[in-house]
Amino acid sequence: MNNATSRAIKNRMNTVTQNALKYAYEDFTPGTRFELGPHTISAEEIIDFAAEFDAQPMHLEETAGKASLLGGLAASGWQTSAILMRMICDAFLLETASQGSPGVDFAQWRSPVLAGDRLHGNCEVLAARPLASRPGLGLVKFRHELFNQREQLVLACENPIFVARRQTENKS
Repeated sequence: MNNATSRAIKNRMNTVTQNALKYAYEDFTPGTRFELGPHTISAEEIIDFAAEFDAQPMHLEETAGKASLLGGLAASGWQTSAILMRMICDAFLLETASQGSPGVDFAQWRSPVLAGDRLHGNCEVLAARPLASRPGLGLVKFRHELFNQREQLVLACENPIFVARRQTENKS
């Protein structure tokens, strides 16, 4: 990790810990939605990510991308997923008493993300339940969708997250 990245992470952590968290388990009722983005992805971003993490030709060269079934220089699905995660963090997660996630139920890359695409999306709470085994936590299930500027669905996924509760029920 370079010094600039390290400083950015440290500054973000300080911001998060200095501010009171806005969301706890009780704030996530089914139907609650959060808007995501926008983020315009550049050819440089696609190539930089691919060079480090997914060095397939369609992610590294415009000509290879055009020759592929993707139709142009395309972001890796993993990069699209990482962009979604950044958008989720910016929209609400960094202001949430999140305690992590037990996994991802599914993720589908539905359409290619090409250089110049402008991405936006939403997260919707599908379900929420307190955990009997951990009274201070609840489990919140989300559906996330990411679209391009043509309103084509490019990524859909669902996953639960553990969220701390403000109050726990007293058992007498």
